[in-house]
Amino acid sequence: MEDISDVEIIAPNFKRRLSGVTSTIIQLVPVQRALGQKVAALGPGLPESLPHIGYGALLRLWGRPKNRSRRVWHARRNIEMLPALFLRDLLRMRLKIVFTSASQRKHSGWSKWLIRRMDAVIATSNRTAAYLDVPNTVIMHGIDTKRFFPADDKRAAKTALGLPGDRKIAGCFGRVRHQKGTDLFVDSMIALLPQRPDWIAVIAGRATGAHLGFEAELKAKVAKAGLAERILFVGEHTNIPDWYRALDLFVAPQRWEGFGLTPLEAMATSVPVVATDVGAFSELLITGEGETGILIPASELTAMTEAAASLMDDPERARLAGGRGLARAVASFSIEGEAAKIGEIYEKLLSTAR
Repeated sequence: MEDISDVEIIAPNFKRRLSGVTSTIIQLVPVQRALGQKVAALGPGLPESLPHIGYGALLRLWGRPKNRSRRVWHARRNIEMLPALFLRDLLRMRLKIVFTSASQRKHSGWSKWLIRRMDAVIATSNRTAAYLDVPNTVIMHGIDTKRFFPADDKRAAKTALGLPGDRKIAGCFGRVRHQKGTDLFVDSMIALLPQRPDWIAVIAGRATGAHLGFEAELKAKVAKAGLAERILFVGEHTNIPDWYRALDLFVAPQRWEGFGLTPLEAMATSVPVVATDVGAFSELLITGEGETGILIPASELTAMTEAAASLMDDPERARLAGGRGLARAVASFSIEGEAAKIGEIYEKLLSTAR
């Protein structure tokens, strides 16, 4: 538990269920701390190892932190903006409020009301920024390039996971559900693999609750096609960077996405990408000259199948795209870069007189 007098930035997480926001906080806070930002998390659903404060510490927010006149409260959901407004505007605590928006849809009147009262707003992509009617700064998510990096020996990376080292592998990672487009990936592989005996496919991720039936239907479809030994459902894994390193092609088939880190994780492991035009994917990938992958319309199975085939059947094109993706991920999308840019927002608010 952190001493609140040493905390300048509070990162609240008010949902227990694991989500993209929760994952962002878990990954970002240690990097921010390493950069000298005095950040602590608040709320449930976070690992004990993460620097955090308890709810009782909020009673001390009338006081100042060491060497500062105020603190920053960094909200990422409506339920985290509202309490901050209560603390700042009604209880007159020494707070500035930052909100990060990843939404790519029109905001409700309630959300707009909350957002207009923020001291600073961050958008996670240019597409997200277009849905905001307040001044904002675009800071795209980054990834930990110390965790996501290419395999020195691709064959060894495959065999270490129990996969055949002499096969090429197409992968689709994430929750198994309709929104994530897992069925599109499965259908494209059912169409492609019979003519490509040197390829297999891997789906890494789990289905939960209402989506278990969806997963069962996909497995039945694969079995009916006689491909149960070549389209593998491997479940959820904590060592997901190792699975990326085993891939020769990554497909991000989402029908909808807020931001979406999976294409970036693939790029950082030097794997070429096929991705739908959702979330921030169009801003992560380079298409055409200097391509890092292929962008396709969402929900279009034919386009996905053709794009995947074009990279599966052209090893040199795939190799070049993977190499360019790696260079782009390292140069433009490191998590350290994201944390540093967010830190500039914090510093401006912490050093500006009320």
